[in-house]
Amino acid sequence: MRPAGCKGAARRAPNACRLLGRRAHGFYARDAGVALRKNMGLLRSLVCQESTTFKNVWTTHSASPIAYERGRIYLDNYQCCISSIAQEPRILYQKPKCSKSEKIEDALLLECPLGEMLPNPSDYKSSLIVLTAQNWLLRLSADSGEILEKIYLAGCGCKFRYLSWDTPQEVMVIKSAQNKLPAASRQAGIQQSVLFHLAVFQVLPLSFVGMLEINKKIFGNSVTDVDVSNGILIVMYSMGLVRLYNFQAITEQFMEQPFDLGCEFNWNGQVGVVGKYPFGLPCNIKITDTPPLLFEASSLENAFQIGGYPWHYIITPNKKKHKGVFYICSLKDNALAKNGIQDMKCCSLEPDWIYFHPDMSGRIIHVGPNLIKVLKLKEVESNTDQTEISEDFIIVANREENCVNSSVTVTASGRVVKKRYNLLDDDPEQETFKIVDYEDELDLLSTVAVTQIGADGRAHLDLHCNEQGILLKSIPLLESWDVILKSHNNTKGKQRCISI
Repeated sequence: MRPAGCKGAARRAPNACRLLGRRAHGFYARDAGVALRKNMGLLRSLVCQESTTFKNVWTTHSASPIAYERGRIYLDNYQCCISSIAQEPRILYQKPKCSKSEKIEDALLLECPLGEMLPNPSDYKSSLIVLTAQNWLLRLSADSGEILEKIYLAGCGCKFRYLSWDTPQEVMVIKSAQNKLPAASRQAGIQQSVLFHLAVFQVLPLSFVGMLEINKKIFGNSVTDVDVSNGILIVMYSMGLVRLYNFQAITEQFMEQPFDLGCEFNWNGQVGVVGKYPFGLPCNIKITDTPPLLFEASSLENAFQIGGYPWHYIITPNKKKHKGVFYICSLKDNALAKNGIQDMKCCSLEPDWIYFHPDMSGRIIHVGPNLIKVLKLKEVESNTDQTEISEDFIIVANREENCVNSSVTVTASGRVVKKRYNLLDDDPEQETFKIVDYEDELDLLSTVAVTQIGADGRAHLDLHCNEQGILLKSIPLLESWDVILKSHNNTKGKQRCISI
């Protein structure tokens, strides 16, 4: 085996036979964490060793978007579920085609928490939470598609469209589409003050926390979007402003009355059962005054991220000329970090992007057409109150330097040809990064780079050591990249393709 670690050239990969023998003799029986780490180390070694090859064993096409969650492939608006774990993918369940009113708008995979007693045996298996076009929230068995729970959200006229996690696998948020009055009502001078509805649930078992309105009389007229994440209510405005509020404090201050699913209620003259048709859920969190503001920032297109250690945030100055320029600032005092302005100066059709590394290391990943920078935060030696941004490592696309953006070329006959234009940084004929992803269990940073050749694109998947960026394995993708792109393209009428 080739070395799977990358902390030093002398380090060798663990002997697979030795580790498997120790596992069989129960060396790790008292510590499941050690066994899991050893197993993942073995798998990483097997994946990255030179002799390991990958071949296409299955391909399918779909006219609708394709979703993937933990070894399960979902086709036809979640009506068909295919397991990709077996040697060859197999259908777990296939439901009959549904009407437009039963269409699934969004979905989340729900997994059983470890070490907790749950009320129903079905709670110990993975399930899929789906939101339908008719405001039904369904919990389906991930293996059979059977409906385990069914909750009606609202009969108030709003349309719920989006599912997200406030706290992953613990607290779920359901957001409505923005409420808009019909044109005739607007012409008649009728005002619409409620912009969004948010419903919040704790999961396994599903329990109703509360529902609230986002009202322009409280938050302002220019609200364009809203979200809840990690206990923070995030409100975005048309002028690029982002405001943060403590969602738990809002719940505690403005909760009028708690309700349990399945219980009868008498609310504002209505009598019904919580979560049952036609009443749905009561709007029991009434924000009557502007909550205390935790933080606000102005950023182009409301782009705002928080992460790192100590806490920092990333914004783009709120002017179009600064598009592609990122400021990394301290959340404590808004001070710009040393070397905190990151600008790749790309000339490309697709913009570069930046985000905090999902491995919880506090690092930052900045991806451009031909360069990936992994940045880290560290204290300035001369001033411990200030942080500095430095490069941890970089990954560079494999480009022929002599050909890139060369304005003068010489033909085989010796004729000198001068170009009247320069190539873009993401020109299809040059290798360009399209995808960067992190595999947490194997601790690998994966990249997909593409080069256009004729009508098709040639792509390869590279696996890098997450600690130092060393290339461990490169896997050519035999499928045309043009086909692969269609699997990520939601344009109506396009065929999507997925291969394993």
